[in-house]
Amino acid sequence: MHHDVIVLGAGLAGLAAARDLAAEGADVLVVEARDRVGGRVEQTALPDGRLVQLGGEVVGRAHTAYLGLVAELGLGLTPSYVAEPGVLARATPEGVSAGDPPHWFEPGDDACHRRVSRTFADLARAVDPDDPWSHPRARALDQISVAGWLRAEGASAGVVRLWEIGQLGLASGSYERTSLLSALRKHAAVPGGDPAATDGGPGPVEPVEHVEHVEHYDYEDWEGLRVAEGSATVALRMADELGGRVRTGAPVEAVGIRPGACSVRLSGGETLTAAAVVSALPVGPLRSVALTGVSDGRLASLHRQRQAVTAKFVAAYDAPFWRADGRNGLSECEGVLGSTWPQNEGVLSCLVPPERYGVLLGIPEGRRERELLAEIARLYGDEAHRPLQCWSRMWGTDPWTQGYVTQWTPGDVMAVGPLHGTHEPPFYVCGSDQWVAGYMEGAVRTGRAAAKEALRRG
Repeated sequence: MHHDVIVLGAGLAGLAAARDLAAEGADVLVVEARDRVGGRVEQTALPDGRLVQLGGEVVGRAHTAYLGLVAELGLGLTPSYVAEPGVLARATPEGVSAGDPPHWFEPGDDACHRRVSRTFADLARAVDPDDPWSHPRARALDQISVAGWLRAEGASAGVVRLWEIGQLGLASGSYERTSLLSALRKHAAVPGGDPAATDGGPGPVEPVEHVEHVEHYDYEDWEGLRVAEGSATVALRMADELGGRVRTGAPVEAVGIRPGACSVRLSGGETLTAAAVVSALPVGPLRSVALTGVSDGRLASLHRQRQAVTAKFVAAYDAPFWRADGRNGLSECEGVLGSTWPQNEGVLSCLVPPERYGVLLGIPEGRRERELLAEIARLYGDEAHRPLQCWSRMWGTDPWTQGYVTQWTPGDVMAVGPLHGTHEPPFYVCGSDQWVAGYMEGAVRTGRAAAKEALRRG
């Protein structure tokens, strides 16, 4: 059967694109390799009814595309772990501490941290997140790492360590291997909830108050909210609306792009045809698809992108026992785990950064849970050893993800170039990788933008 549009991938981006296309009367089909929808958003429930998010969870007040879609779907928002009582914990080889300053800070480090954070924010104001290549020093800013820039600015070893432990807690790759231009671009893309930001697609978006921040990563802007009904419910609601337009268990092997006559070959040999194709596949799995009819430049840009190789670990408990010691469940760590945070009452999420993914893989599978729980116990006490249930998601080696968020190493922004996130009709791209900073906002934003462009071109 011939379709108007075939969408590759039923994650947030693919579903958002298909939903908008279908709403305008397009005959759209979504093909998904997994036996479920959602991609890197996924949830389950405990026997007592508490939802557990096994994938993406939180957004911020400046993520306008995602918040607009949540409102359209009739879902609610609630404060995330940012509103939790207590203080953050940090675990390093020399000890565990709670609150600020970090236990390794020396006199003068706090003032140094404020100074370089302000300089970073000032630099970011000159970067256009939609066109960082136009910056007069773009190439130089892309060649230096964030850590290299910090040292060039006179940052102390303690301050560099603070920025690094926070970055690895986000699991998007070490600042020793992160382009300064990419970090400035990310900061500029969410400037304290700038109401001038647009969502790239239809749907109401509530403006948010502009709050200029000096910190190089503002938790309220990026992670202050979560969907009350569970983040995976966003994908499930869209899939329900699309009904029979979503086909699971259908990995894609080859795609041929030709005006009015595109083809999509599935792993079983079946070939589907459409007037246009929207790829919502992560950049890793997309490299395994034989893609023809797209220019060499566009393919080179897509294939140059990379993702952080990451894992997520979740442990559910009867209650948030960490509060007993005045902790809020949020931590930054230098063990195998890079961070922890509470996602729900008594449910703790953790990320393993790319630099430690190999260590995780090296742990015998039967011991992984035990060793990760031991790291949580070091932070919060022996009760960590007694979870109700645990889950692991090895995104870095999952064939349908091959990573987590976009990772920009020095030189990548210039190498990927201005074709990043652009379309070559009748081939359209979307997904978390195709926006400045990726994640759920990037998926929704680019999914809706791809649909809008496809509809504009008829």
